[in-house]
Order: sequence, then C-alpha cells, then structure tokens
Amino acid sequence: MVYVWVRQMYLRDRVAAVSNHVAQVNNGQSLEVLERGKRFLRVKTEKGEIGWIPDRAVIDSKTYEAFAQLVPQHKDDPVVATGTLRDDIYLHSTPGRDTDRFYLLPGNEKVQMLVRASVPREAAKSPAPAPVPAPKPASPSPAPEQLAPEPPPMEDWWLIRDAQNRVGWALGSRVDVDIPDEVGQYAEGQKIVGAYILTKVHDEESSAPNHDVPIYVTALAPPKSGLPFDFDQIRVFTWSLKRHRYETAYRLHPIQGYLPLRLGTEPAPGGTTEPVFSFQVSSSPDVAINPDTGIAKPANPRTLSFALRDTSVRRIGPDLAPIPITHSPEDKAKAAAKNARKKK
Repeated sequence: MVYVWVRQMYLRDRVAAVSNHVAQVNNGQSLEVLERGKRFLRVKTEKGEIGWIPDRAVIDSKTYEAFAQLVPQHKDDPVVATGTLRDDIYLHSTPGRDTDRFYLLPGNEKVQMLVRASVPREAAKSPAPAPVPAPKPASPSPAPEQLAPEPPPMEDWWLIRDAQNRVGWALGSRVDVDIPDEVGQYAEGQKIVGAYILTKVHDEESSAPNHDVPIYVTALAPPKSGLPFDFDQIRVFTWSLKRHRYETAYRLHPIQGYLPLRLGTEPAPGGTTEPVFSFQVSSSPDVAINPDTGIAKPANPRTLSFALRDTSVRRIGPDLAPIPITHSPEDKAKAAAKNARKKK
C-alpha cells in the first residue's frame, strides 16, 4: 500500500507524454500497488480504478505507520492550547521542513496544541560562488583569530491534533494560539502562549454572556523562537466589580516555565472551593533537549502551585521555597547597561 501526500493528482492510463485521466486521488487516500515502474507506480483505488501515478506523489507504508503511531503515542497528552491554522499546512512526522509530510490540513482549521519543539531552520541552498585565487602575501603574517561560529537560527514547531484525530508536527509560525480579545490586549509586546479560565464572577454591568466574566491565568513568552522554555511570565487577570474591568492580580517574571498549566479546585473556608493552578519551572539553568525532536524539558523541575481566593493569589502545596528567578541574556544586558548609566 501507498498513500497520497500531495493535495490531489490524476491517475493516468499509461506512462506516456499523451495519456488519459482515469481517476482523481486526493491527500490521505490509500492505494494498492499493482506494478512498479521507473519513477511511476501502477495502483488501484478502493473503488477499483486502476492507473499510473508518480512515486514522488505518495508515501510508503513505513512512513504512513510513523504518522499512525503518533496518535496512540500522544493520546494522553494534555492540550496546552487551541489554535487556528493561518493557511493550508502539511503535518510532518517530526519537526523540520525537510522531514516526511503527509496530511494536508485546510486553513482556518481549529487544532489542539500538544507539545512545542525547536529545531534549526534549514537555510535555502544557493550555488557556491566560484573560487577566487588569493594573492600571495609578501611576507608571512599571523593567522587571524578564529571566531566561534554563530548558532544557527531556530524555529518553533508544534505537535497538533485536528478534529479527525490526525496528529503531526506543524510550523509554529503558521498556527495562531486562540487568545480571548479581553486579555490579548494586555500582552505588552509579549507572546501569549496560553490563556486559561480559572473561574467566573457575575457582574450585571458586564457584556459577557449571562454577565458571567471569566477570570484568566495566562502564560507569556518573548516573541522569539528557539527558547529553552515555554514561557517566562505568569499573569492572572481578575475582574473588578467596582471598576468593571480586568486588573492584574498576580505577575511572576522572569522564570523558566514549562507547559502544561494544570487547573483544578481545592476546598476553601465555608465549605466552598477555590480555583488552583500549577506548572513546572526549572530550578537550575540546565535543560534537557531531546536530540530527535528538539523538545526541551527542565533537568531539575519543580512544581509550583497557586490558589485564587476572591482577587488574591497565594502559593500553596508542598513546595513553598523561593521561586528561582531566571534572567534572559537580553534582560542581563539591559540591567548591565542601566547600571553603567547609573555609575556615570
């Protein structure tokens, strides 16, 4: 069996410059191989239609199985966010533009986002320039100091799942995280990687459905790819019943945080419950990066837990030690420049 990975293609009655269309096959369709020729396959569809197709337009059973195995491997993964595809996009078996691709998902499709990974971006290949002979030096001169090569540019990929339970890797820049407009306006130049409803409060003067206003916990990250963490800031937005607007109840920054954020409830005074959330941070700069997928995980993780009571956020759980604050190289450079100005 082979499987069509191109958007669509016609089967032809013979391999020749002039041939007739036998049937049209579409992305994801399975075909039975009847005969193998040079660069072409004679195949049969499920409807019994027989014709020739270029072998470059299909994937083999081994590649198909790699995609099929992604479904059971990640069936229990928590959904860290939902997103919308910017345009038509192929799912890949592993992160990377040159990896095997198969399913073609349509633009504006809603997907579940499961895991983020970062891999080097493949540079466009260009012909090497013709060598130019270097003039011979008049006298020996010391060799210039060798500079350390710059790290390759990185790009983010997301493991996603669509409504048909198809799973694969998609380029992160082609997927927009679904963020409510009411909190998206407070991003302040950061990238919101997740916005989660902790609870709701009733305000008759609000325009929310049934006047029930969501209370959000959000995770934010710098707008760049290749970071060894998923987010560096946590921000909780509560609703002021007096001013009828969102206000920041809690902010934690900068940290090395990792998805998913886990939500729940715990008993509170008066026989009620209160919303809680937790997430992992790295307790040291050490990060374990999977060499096959580019997925980053903290080498020494800690789980931080918080509870929301009214509009107040507090630490809970067994780990109440100080939270490790991790400054990015950019933050360190800004701080150094600020200190230099103060000394002047």
